[in-house]
Amino acid sequence: MNSTIPTSRRVQWPAVIVFVAVACALAWLVALPLWLGDGLAEPMSVFLLPVMMFTPAVAVLVVTFAMRVPARGERARFLGLWPLRPAKRVVWLMVAAWLVPPVLVALTVVVSAALGFVQLDLTFAGFAAELAKALPDGVPVPQVEIVVFAQIAMVPLGALFNSIFAFGEELGWRGWLVPALRPLGTWPALILSGAIWGLWHSPIILLGYNFGRTDITGVLFMVGGCVAWGVLLGWLRLRSASVWPAVIAHGSLNAAAGLIVLFAATQPDMALAGPLGVAAWIVIAVVILMLVLTGQFRKQPELADAPGRLLSPPRG
Repeated sequence: MNSTIPTSRRVQWPAVIVFVAVACALAWLVALPLWLGDGLAEPMSVFLLPVMMFTPAVAVLVVTFAMRVPARGERARFLGLWPLRPAKRVVWLMVAAWLVPPVLVALTVVVSAALGFVQLDLTFAGFAAELAKALPDGVPVPQVEIVVFAQIAMVPLGALFNSIFAFGEELGWRGWLVPALRPLGTWPALILSGAIWGLWHSPIILLGYNFGRTDITGVLFMVGGCVAWGVLLGWLRLRSASVWPAVIAHGSLNAAAGLIVLFAATQPDMALAGPLGVAAWIVIAVVILMLVLTGQFRKQPELADAPGRLLSPPRG
């Protein structure tokens, strides 16, 4: 259905504010040992970064059970966990979510090279040099072509593994927050949720994660990347009425994020050439435009709202 949702429905802002506050506060709390230690070089980062990904899920538990948003009886439907209907659409979108993000990341590499953001080296000499630096002294460097092939071949499997951790984020961002903001309209909900998603990364972005920038510019680039990808992940959520395609797409993006490093002659500026950088914004903008022109954002099944009622999608 595509009729206008009743005007009596409103965003439950107290729950939204509590959700964002809890998710962000917990993210800073988890990252605190990194700030007190050696930053991203802290050995605990290998453990803490995956833990941080589950802080939005904890925030969902708080607003769901403490504030009862959504109400009992329709929580699984509101969060997009169940039922998976229409099954055929959900399955196909899950397949697309698994396979398409690596293609978009690969196109980002091409666009980055075309715009001069990165110089490609198909002999993989740059990657071989970085690989040699990462290995202990005396350990021979394996044949770089084999390593590159293995890295690319592992992306589909890595996407599924990464989806386990991506679930912690997606249950919050696309599972709870996008439907909670949906009364604002499709585009405001997608853009605002993407911006919040980007700001949530601040504790590690300010340590140099992703972009190597430890000031506000790193946070702004992260917000831009999360808004861009957030529109696509949010579209998967709204088009399928399920959170699972967004979970898989997030895991697939994380698995493919390092492709640029394989092909770059030197260490690229990830704010320009990375999967969350400017080149990716261009690629994703083209994809979003195609979805808009084909009417894909207008085709949204009913979702459950916070009180548990089935409501048609809003216009806009």
